Amino acid sequence: MTINRNDPTPPLVLVFAASDPTGGAGIQADIMTLAGMGCHALSVITALTVQDTAGVEDVLPIDADFVAEQARAVLEDMPVQAFKLGVLGSVENIAAIAEIIADYPHIPVIVDPVVASGRGDELASDAMLEALRELIIPQTTVITPNTMEARRLAACHSEDHDGRTLPDCAALLMTMGCEYVLITGSHAQTPQVVNTLYGIGGVIRADAWERLPANYHGSGCTLASAVAAALAHGLDMSEAVFEAQGFTWQALAASFRPGMGQSIPNRFFWAHQGSNTRH
Repeated sequence: MTINRNDPTPPLVLVFAASDPTGGAGIQADIMTLAGMGCHALSVITALTVQDTAGVEDVLPIDADFVAEQARAVLEDMPVQAFKLGVLGSVENIAAIAEIIADYPHIPVIVDPVVASGRGDELASDAMLEALRELIIPQTTVITPNTMEARRLAACHSEDHDGRTLPDCAALLMTMGCEYVLITGSHAQTPQVVNTLYGIGGVIRADAWERLPANYHGSGCTLASAVAAALAHGLDMSEAVFEAQGFTWQALAASFRPGMGQSIPNRFFWAHQGSNTRH
């Protein structure tokens, strides 16, 4: 990815997400990923969480008016190249954020539809998912669900979501108004992780990556933020998705396990490469 080093101001990406005290996922992961890819993150906190590297114990949504005030303050001050949405905290927050992004239709919207933590802790109620379908997905440029999230989002009011094919899920999400769907294969039982980008005409690209051995805290946040960064740098969707996957895979390959739970992606892997030869 080419970064314009003649411009003293890096691309600005506004993130709506929950705070993760471990720094592995949530808005902390978004900020580090965006910084690692040469962007500056503007951060709107949607919820506070109690969690460790094993799972989420509690979520405290921020008041929707305060969420909106955070966003309006920075949007009235600085030009933004992309929006990235993660855990939004409540139906009220989803409605408030939908109103905000509707005022900026020229800015791409990247949605990481976080349904549950890696351990399976619920992070989005059925009411929140319905609000996401009705208010956010119609304004979304690209959504980045894993296979489980894709099937649940595409289920709508039907309980028969486990049997849907992934192309069906992508097509349904696009009928809701989303331009592109990137379904990740991290949760699939396949030898390699295959990530597939769908557009209105079908599959745009499918990329296979070596399946790494660890379980990761914040891999989805990293990928979606990396896509946002690449789009903010001006890449087209296919190029942005490929660059984001490469960054994410390298961050996972260089991960570390600071606690007793999952490993944390190293979004600054490039800063450590060759460090042993510098002394």
